[in-house]
Amino acid sequence: MRVFIELPTWLGDAVMATPAIENFLNELEKPNVTFIGSPVSIELFNDHPLLNQKIVLTKDFLSMIDIAKNIGEFDYFVSFRSSIRSKLFGRIIRSKHKYYYSKRSFTKGHQVERYNSFINRILSKELAPGPLKVYLKDRLKKSPKKTLGINPGATYGSAKIWPYERFSEVAIALSKKFDIYLLGGKNEINIANEIEKLLLVKGIKNFTNLSGKTSVNQLMQIIENLDIFITGDSGPMHIAAAFNIPSVCIFGPTKQNETSQWGNFNSVIVSKKLNCQPCMKRTCPLKHNNCMNLIESKDVINATRKIA
Repeated sequence: MRVFIELPTWLGDAVMATPAIENFLNELEKPNVTFIGSPVSIELFNDHPLLNQKIVLTKDFLSMIDIAKNIGEFDYFVSFRSSIRSKLFGRIIRSKHKYYYSKRSFTKGHQVERYNSFINRILSKELAPGPLKVYLKDRLKKSPKKTLGINPGATYGSAKIWPYERFSEVAIALSKKFDIYLLGGKNEINIANEIEKLLLVKGIKNFTNLSGKTSVNQLMQIIENLDIFITGDSGPMHIAAAFNIPSVCIFGPTKQNETSQWGNFNSVIVSKKLNCQPCMKRTCPLKHNNCMNLIESKDVINATRKIA
C-alpha cells in the first residue's frame, strides 16, 4: 500500500505527530511510505523503518508541482500541514484518499492528541496516542561522565527566549557535576556564543558549544545520551521527551498544556504563570517579556536538582 505523508514544518510539531503517524501506519497493510516536508522534519524521519522515499519541500512551487505530477499514484495522501499550499499540492497528487489536517477542526487537548484525533477521523477509530516515536540507527557511546544539555534558543520568536545570562548562571552552578553541551540551530549561534564567553570568564572549560554545528540526526544522538536537559519550548525539547531524558522546560508565552513534553514523567516545567500568559505572541505585546524575564536562574537550578 503506497502512502504519501506530508509532515509538519517545525521540528517540534513533527515529533509530536509521531504517535499519530505510528497509529496510522500500524492500521495499514504493508505500507510503503513517502514522506515530504521541511529539511528538519524530513531528517527526523530518515531512519523510519517504513520509509521508501523522502522529498524536501522547497519554495519553488513549480518544481513541487512537477514532482507531484510524476511521483505516481498512492492509496493515501495525508497532510499534517494546515495550509493552502498543502491543499494545492495535494490536489495534483494522484491518490485514492486525501486528507488534510485543519487547525480549526482540532482545537482540544495537547498537540499530540490533536494530530491523533485527525488520524482517528481518517480511520474511524478511537486509538489512543502512544509515546513519541523517533528512530535512530546510529548511536553514540555513552559518556562516563554525567552530561547536561542546554538549549537556549527557540525558533518561534524572541518572546520564548530566556536571557542568555541566566543560562550561563545555571551552567556555572552545575558545571562541577556535569559536562555541558550548548545546543541549538543556526539561529541560536549568537546566544550560545554569548553563554560561552561568560563561561570562559568564570574559568569554566568542561563544555562544548555545538550550536549550529549539528544535523538533526546528530542532535538526536547527543540528546539521547544526556543525563539532563534544560530548554525552552522548542523542537529539541520534544526530541528529549521522545528519549525520556530528564528535562527542565522553561515556558513563557506558549501554552504548556498544548506543547509540553508528551509522556516524559521526568519533565519539570518552570513558569511564572502570569495573568498575561500564555499570549502566544512571537514578541511580547506588553514590551516587558516578564513571563521569561521574571524566571531567575535559581528557579531553574532548583528544578534541575530535583530531577538530576
